[in-house]
Amino acid sequence: MNRLELWITFLLGTLLMVASWQKLIPGDFVETLGFVTGGLCVYLVIKQRILNFPIGIANNLFFLVLFSRSRLYGDAGLQIVYMLLAVHGWYWWLRGGENRTRLAVGQATLRQMLLTLGVLLLGTVGMTFLLRAVNGSAPVLDALTTVLSLVAQYLLNCKLVENWYFWIIADAIYIYLYVSRGLTLTAALYFIFLCMCVAGFLNWRRSLADRRLAGADF
Repeated sequence: MNRLELWITFLLGTLLMVASWQKLIPGDFVETLGFVTGGLCVYLVIKQRILNFPIGIANNLFFLVLFSRSRLYGDAGLQIVYMLLAVHGWYWWLRGGENRTRLAVGQATLRQMLLTLGVLLLGTVGMTFLLRAVNGSAPVLDALTTVLSLVAQYLLNCKLVENWYFWIIADAIYIYLYVSRGLTLTAALYFIFLCMCVAGFLNWRRSLADRRLAGADF
């Protein structure tokens, strides 16, 4: 898929989001659009396809509308950050490798993991206080899943296999959170995400092993 097709995909998603924000599209259909684009995005990540980023941006736009209506402000705000991270990831996958080539799957260092866990702890505590101040409906779980998702997305942008650990934990919590808020279809989507994350971890781990084997043979 060329750049023009990528931008057309993104613009179509934006138009649908604006229509849903103006309530020209029923709420249930917005959730359905989030379901479809979300599942497609994770599938493309598993396959290491660059198209996951524009599809993911469209997904973020739909969920921004959906979560705002449900007063899950942490998740709603997260969609905006996701869009910014998607732009970073889009570029990094294309130019973040050696000599500005495409980025290959890698593994996080101990220092990277310790920093990630530190950000997770401090970010969750800080965001919990913020969400309580704005009367969020589930401040602790909303904060935890928000920060888990942010660090997971950053690790994904860097194409580090450990990103799947954080997605798996986040998705398990999201399932409970969305069921408790009556977002049944979204909860079902996150169960699918959970299964796909396990598949993604196995697929990326194989890619990493193949890369190391090729390097050893070389």
